[in-house]
Amino acid sequence: MLQRNGRETLSAPTHDKSRLIIFDVEGVLIPKNRFLFEMGKKLGFTPLLKVFFYGFLYEIRLINLRSALRNIFSSAKGMHIEVLMQIAEKIPLVAGAEEMFLYLKSRNHKTALISSGLPTRIVRLMADRVGADYAFGFEIGVSNDRLTGEIWGDVIEDNGKLGILKKIVADECLALSDCTVVADDRNNASIFLKESLKIAYNPDFVLRIKADRIVMGGISRVISAINGEPKHRVKVSRNDILRELIHASGIFVPIVASFVGIQMVAVAIIVVLGLYGTSEYLRTEGRKMPLIYSITRKAASPSELYQLVLAPVYFALGILLTLLLFPAPASYAAIAAFALGDSAASIFGSAFSKTSLPFNKDKSLEGSAAGFFFAFVGALLFVSPLAAMVGAAIATIVEFLPLPINDNLIIPLCTAVAFVLILR
Repeated sequence: MLQRNGRETLSAPTHDKSRLIIFDVEGVLIPKNRFLFEMGKKLGFTPLLKVFFYGFLYEIRLINLRSALRNIFSSAKGMHIEVLMQIAEKIPLVAGAEEMFLYLKSRNHKTALISSGLPTRIVRLMADRVGADYAFGFEIGVSNDRLTGEIWGDVIEDNGKLGILKKIVADECLALSDCTVVADDRNNASIFLKESLKIAYNPDFVLRIKADRIVMGGISRVISAINGEPKHRVKVSRNDILRELIHASGIFVPIVASFVGIQMVAVAIIVVLGLYGTSEYLRTEGRKMPLIYSITRKAASPSELYQLVLAPVYFALGILLTLLLFPAPASYAAIAAFALGDSAASIFGSAFSKTSLPFNKDKSLEGSAAGFFFAFVGALLFVSPLAAMVGAAIATIVEFLPLPINDNLIIPLCTAVAFVLILR
């Protein structure tokens, strides 16, 4: 049976054709994985480690989502349902979410939240907050107001979201061509239908390939995509510039390593990683670690600040693994090409983007060209011009491919392999 949300909102009468807008919840309307993280913290250190462990196994595709969630919620057996709801009530909506839903209501659109990562009770709570018409998640077992640790439901089954979408479409007497789907990860691939408008919001590699439109940054930009407006060039912000300058500063890692040794630099990176991880944990608790907190606030995008900012972790791990696994000068050239090339691709792609790449609509020809040039310049500090050109080409190709592994990990490693083969 369809669950219709009871909250009423005022809407301005218009002559627009009504559409059904389907939203994923985690990673779109609320910070990704924030609910499970907060639940793990509430349960204690061991359950929190379990959240990270099964979340990691899911991310690297060793287990499916259903298995990951069942293992995580088994740790929550005995938790009072009121505690679970209190955790959910503290999860912030991303900036602009409520205004976006008010706008959609004013245009006579129906809205639905369908989440495979949250219980239905939590999704209904989020629907109440934004005024959505429908809310679906998975079911949780409750006995005497306490969790039994059991979960079930259509949304965690294969193609379960598709079945729910079709039920809503039938209920509203609409066609699939009247639907728009806004989502961020592969759990929504089944509802990225050819008949519907598919909007990938800060997406993973699967949705990048399947999407009609890719939206990065704030949630308010989704409205332009829904309305079919042409993609506007994004103004490069101070946050963007600072973030990419930090990224580009990675070029100093091989320079310093050539003087003090790889081991000392590796230890320094590990220490910085530990400090950064501690700072991020404290930030979720509303506390601040001096200096690191300030840098994070100034360098992260507004949407990132609602969740754990993990890009620096992948960045540091990519450089660390490249240093430890590959010999110099291959490792040095790869890190330099990655640090300068990836930063340049991001800045120039945002500022001068005109031609999107066909298989990764979020990347542009202009950004990739700038990335290639600066990757070549960085690598040239450590290898010959021919080797630098080949390595820069590899780094550029890996950067614009929609791959399942984080760019900050895969680019330096793949580039280092290329340099090792070239320099034999």
